[in-house]
Amino acid sequence: MSGARPIIRVEEARLSFGGVRAVDGVSLSVARGSITGLIGPNGAGKSSLFNIIAGRYRPTAGRVLLEGEDVTGLPPHALFARGLCRTFQIPAEFGQLTVRENLMVVPAGQSGERIWNAWFARKRMLEEEEAIGRRADSVLEFLRLSHVAGELACRLSGGQKKLLELGRTMMAEPKVVLLDEIGAGVNKTLLAELAEDIRRLNRERGITFFLIEHDMELIGRLCDHVVCMAEGRILVEGSAAAVRSDPRVLDAYLGGGRAAA
Repeated sequence: MSGARPIIRVEEARLSFGGVRAVDGVSLSVARGSITGLIGPNGAGKSSLFNIIAGRYRPTAGRVLLEGEDVTGLPPHALFARGLCRTFQIPAEFGQLTVRENLMVVPAGQSGERIWNAWFARKRMLEEEEAIGRRADSVLEFLRLSHVAGELACRLSGGQKKLLELGRTMMAEPKVVLLDEIGAGVNKTLLAELAEDIRRLNRERGITFFLIEHDMELIGRLCDHVVCMAEGRILVEGSAAAVRSDPRVLDAYLGGGRAAA
């Protein structure tokens, strides 16, 4: 890996479900400002590792550090407040809100969340809402979604929903984003645009990305560093080209893994 200070560090993480060890002593670092890929066959433990980092599961053993601070077991909302966001393989949009409204609900601590502000701080509340709306419009323009801003989110295509997921992380102004199979179900044209958006956010805004992906072509185009898991453990890591050509990786994909994903 590069010499950049890690923004995420996982140390000897373990996670078991009954008698199955889904994550088995995993240690890795994600460099600040990088785009790091996590690959492996189905059942390798990739999603379980993401769930540990994102606070959905507390590891059986080991710890997670975010910017050098031990955040092991902190809930997702606490990690969100520290600048860590996560998207899901299946988008979880608010289907009956518009695309623009889906973005506007993201920023935390809005004045409109307190009912008394409607009477005693209405001017401040409206000014804040207007500012958040301008920010949402800027995100929509960045992602080329302005033309569907007023559409209900449930009516978007699968690829547009993935863009909306990315847009919601942008509204949070994150330091690091965990992307879970961003390319799943997205057509090649939209996927190329999505990949370019990720590169731009990384390059222009310094956002670190850690992504699970099965599309090795996408991994090769995006990632500075790639980690391959198999059966709950780190199998190999290095550049995309080195990992893709490693015989152990080829064997893992052909043979599959036994641990729960």
